[in-house]
Amino acid sequence: MNGTVQAKGDQCGDENGCLARGCDRLDGSIKVEETVVTSGGMPRRAMRNITLLAICQALTQSSNTLMNASAALAVLTIVSPDMRMWANLPITMQHFGVMLSVFPASLLMMRRGRKFGFRSGSAMGMVGAFFLAIGLGMGSFPVMCVAGLFLGCAIANMQLYRFAAVELAPGHFRAQAISYVTAGGVLAGIVGPSLARFTPDLWLPTFQATFCAVIGVHAIVFVVLGFIEFPPAKAEDSTGPQRPLLEIVTQPAYMVACAGAIIAFGVMSFVMAASPLAIVMCGLDKTEAPVTIFVHTMGMFVPAFFTGHLIARHGVFKMMMAGIALLVAGVAVALMGTTEWHFRIALCLNGVGWNFLFVGATTLLTTTYRPAERGKAQAFNDFMVFGTTTTASLMASVVLELNGWAAINYVALGLVFIAFLVIGLFRLRHPARASACP
Repeated sequence: MNGTVQAKGDQCGDENGCLARGCDRLDGSIKVEETVVTSGGMPRRAMRNITLLAICQALTQSSNTLMNASAALAVLTIVSPDMRMWANLPITMQHFGVMLSVFPASLLMMRRGRKFGFRSGSAMGMVGAFFLAIGLGMGSFPVMCVAGLFLGCAIANMQLYRFAAVELAPGHFRAQAISYVTAGGVLAGIVGPSLARFTPDLWLPTFQATFCAVIGVHAIVFVVLGFIEFPPAKAEDSTGPQRPLLEIVTQPAYMVACAGAIIAFGVMSFVMAASPLAIVMCGLDKTEAPVTIFVHTMGMFVPAFFTGHLIARHGVFKMMMAGIALLVAGVAVALMGTTEWHFRIALCLNGVGWNFLFVGATTLLTTTYRPAERGKAQAFNDFMVFGTTTTASLMASVVLELNGWAAINYVALGLVFIAFLVIGLFRLRHPARASACP
């Protein structure tokens, strides 16, 4: 099938008209694979705004990549050997900060607009990076953990970039808009690991310069956000017709989308959080960690240049299943050996699998709520996602320390199998339905 995913409301002329005829196209029953042929490309203004948003995604993601590549190793320089298994706790606190921030961040944007909310997140990112650098200088593990909470607020806002992208482009470019903004991570895959590799030893204590670089990254994002023409917050966006949250999240399509996003991020975070420590544990040089994270990040974001087009052509569920297959392939490679190339190939496959599964799940999720419901629907999804990644990042270093790298991958395999069952059962129980109102 050619074209792109049709927007909510566009399918039936307008949302209110569709509802008046008894056909609520926002109940999760939209056949996401069904597409329309469009002529021409994305409008220039929309493309400009999405490009700037992709740059913000890239820079914010690069700070996240810096944390994943450096935080645990920095902790090892200030804690005693018996605390090694908790080296990922600042990362865990970052994920916990995301989990705590997604509802406030989403509701703030509903009332004050995307620009105000995103810039607030960047400011919190600067504060978090400052405390991280200070905590390392003081040799204070608790201060570094608290810093993770502030950085989590910045990441919570970044996770909403993909939803903001939908609002910056015409409805039938939904999948492409999400994909293009996600593709901003390609730059993050270059900037983040490069800073992680070359900044740690600029001055003492080791890694403090790395965390100071994060302050600069968030300051740049704060400035770039000022040039994006976000739609103004509208009263109807918060006062329009809304269903109870329970009704929204118990839709079959919403549950599948949320489960796909949870497992995509959970598996990716679990494996990625453990990989820098596993690399050192397996006798490789610590400089291999940024290289592997770079390859992993490229796997996560390079496919985003065409994931939207693949979703439009082949459908959301086929792309989600392809993501599952690639995650399984990554586990298989990781279990074959512990050389540099085993780590690089395994983490690359893990990244590509995450991209297909996560972008597909996000695209599906955007068909399950009305405009006035988007704040709580998006926030609940990200709350569940980052509740999972909080646990995954914490358990990664514990499982690695107690049971080794192979155990990490066996757990990841089990989670991927759950995603396969959830998506497969949905497709069996809910065959594709017509996407147009009768």
